[in-house]
Amino acid sequence: MLQAPQDTCFSPRQTLRCPGGRVLDLRRPQVMGILNLTPDSFFAGNRIGAEDELLRRAEQMLGQGAAILDLGGYSSRPGAEDISVDEEKRRLLPAIAAVRRAFPEAFISADTFRASVAEEAVAAGADILNDISGGQLDAELLPTVGRLQVPYILMHMRGTPQTMTQLTHYDDDLVLELVRYFRDKLTELRRHGVTDVVLDPGFGFAKTPKQGHELLRRLQELQVLGLPVLAGLSRKSMVYKPLGLSADAALAGTIAMNTLALVNGARILRVHDVAEAVQTVQLVSNTFPPFSP
Repeated sequence: MLQAPQDTCFSPRQTLRCPGGRVLDLRRPQVMGILNLTPDSFFAGNRIGAEDELLRRAEQMLGQGAAILDLGGYSSRPGAEDISVDEEKRRLLPAIAAVRRAFPEAFISADTFRASVAEEAVAAGADILNDISGGQLDAELLPTVGRLQVPYILMHMRGTPQTMTQLTHYDDDLVLELVRYFRDKLTELRRHGVTDVVLDPGFGFAKTPKQGHELLRRLQELQVLGLPVLAGLSRKSMVYKPLGLSADAALAGTIAMNTLALVNGARILRVHDVAEAVQTVQLVSNTFPPFSP
């Protein structure tokens, strides 16, 4: 049995304190809708171009029950093109500003691993920073999060989106390695004054489909860290490859995986298909009341 680290100093919390005094309640699991602003998202059905299409999709997701909208301008699919900081800002910042104007009460997450993008994203209206790299791809990112005092989603990944598929060998137990990684990163975040943190085990990031299935089965073991967990399983290869399908045909499999994630303690589901995820949360919550770890 994994033991809780003694040196992270993060108390168990089921809320995220966002800018403007707003609080996101995670006592009941919430759904995060994905709004990809990239032309090469691995799921073609989620690629968004013009502003009117963005706002239409955002309104639809919020109407279906999404608590958070996650906007990203840098594709993190395996082997994705490495775009410049300026290009990422061009895609992301106007989109965040537009969504904030149209939906002032929405919780907006900026999906970026770059400090300068993160800072401008929060200025444009983002409430939460979602970093696939855990601060490993930009040394200024974690100090920036501390200065901005916004909730931070800490993900586990090795390498970069361009190299991560070659970095799937783990010498030690996979979940134990993740706990150690999060422990060390949480200690670093504490030094920068960051206290509102969500853990993302990084399904599909430097992990094979088989490793992803093991991680999902053991997801509850991450609760030793006392922080909410995000599960990003939507239409990923660990869902569709074992079935011999494509991402476009992976909705049913995604629902099944999300159900398992919730039963094993996930507090946020990051998804392309909001209505189905909200229904999944409702049914799981009704089946396992009260819904708490």
